[in-house]
Amino acid sequence: MTYLSYPMYSKTLLYLLFLSFVFGACNPPANTSDKPKLLTGTWRAELDIQDQKLPFTFEVAEVDSMEYEVHLINGEEKLLIDEVSVEGDSLIMPMSFFDTQIRAKIYGEKLQGVFIKNYAEDYRLPFTATYGEDYRFIQSSNQEAEGFEGKWEVQFEGDSIHSVGIFEQQGDYVTGSFLTSTGDYRFLEGNVKGDTMMLSTFDGEHAYLFEARMQQDGSLQGDFWSGKSYHNTWTAVRNEEAELPNPNELTYLKEGYDKVEFTFPNLEGESVSLSDEQYQGKVVIVQLFGTWCPNCMDETKFYADWYRRHQGEGVEIIGLAYERKDDFDYASSRVRKMIEKLDVGYDFLIAGVSSKEAASESLPMLNRVMSFPTSIFIDKNGQVRNIHTGFSGPGTGVYYERYVEEFNELMDKLLAEEANV
Repeated sequence: MTYLSYPMYSKTLLYLLFLSFVFGACNPPANTSDKPKLLTGTWRAELDIQDQKLPFTFEVAEVDSMEYEVHLINGEEKLLIDEVSVEGDSLIMPMSFFDTQIRAKIYGEKLQGVFIKNYAEDYRLPFTATYGEDYRFIQSSNQEAEGFEGKWEVQFEGDSIHSVGIFEQQGDYVTGSFLTSTGDYRFLEGNVKGDTMMLSTFDGEHAYLFEARMQQDGSLQGDFWSGKSYHNTWTAVRNEEAELPNPNELTYLKEGYDKVEFTFPNLEGESVSLSDEQYQGKVVIVQLFGTWCPNCMDETKFYADWYRRHQGEGVEIIGLAYERKDDFDYASSRVRKMIEKLDVGYDFLIAGVSSKEAASESLPMLNRVMSFPTSIFIDKNGQVRNIHTGFSGPGTGVYYERYVEEFNELMDKLLAEEANV
């Protein structure tokens, strides 16, 4: 074996280092200088929930260098997510005013990561997405599919009150929603494959997945998965006459009470009461809601728009926020973000935590609070004229239109009345 002398060894080493530098400069390692970009256009995503795949689609647009806007798509709905960024090789997607986010690694036309609920301990759902795909459960086919369109009387296991399913179908593509006595399941989108209907929605907070199998007698047997752990079964029969219980009769004042009274802190921590001068002699809507509740956000969008057009007519709206944590700073920060995102001009108070039991305790004059949202309509003399449980949002079509008509009729009547001097 021949060994190089020390001077010869040093020269050889320097030469090798020089070659390495030259060729390394000409061929830099991949991705050392180029930051991954999020491809603009349509993506198809899946969340893994309880061994099931929940699909949804979203659209990406670049608004600035490495800053993006995303629209979550559920049927006719497009929900704006406008604080999306790329950090290193990762996508960071806070879900608007919800205390949730998606974090995912970017692999060109693939994303892989997790959906996280920040306020909940150890709440993560696996998330993947593929660029350029634009379908829900199955790509369009010419295979024969059962017909699920129309109105269905639905019974969820454990519920004493039936719900209503409304579906529209074109070929193997289907949209719709479920209406319940406490609200609706918003915009659902999916497909029919043979005798099975599959529907899903993802709005940044809730992840819902429905499956229904057509039986020989024309009825449905179904499953419902929600998020990390909730599962229920349901059945349905066609019934074009199916209706929900009257939402104006489910919550009411207990015997012995004729008014609603409360005192809660506003977003600055100052105590505010319904009896304060600013609310006297005016029509007041008291809205029980939470920023975590998408159905509540549908109602808030409607109220915010209506209030902008009518606030000078002797009306006020007070939002009572029941939030995920019993922490004033946390709760007020969530409400502030919601106000900013939805451009809401009416008042908000921090009323408690997000449970119907806590809400009922905070308003002991009510027989119960069975839903977020719930709205209390008070006339110019401080008398409760109506209490409406739930909200039929825009995903319910004609039911939303019916609600808007009834709301406007009630408000026109209350605003036209004179206050007792």
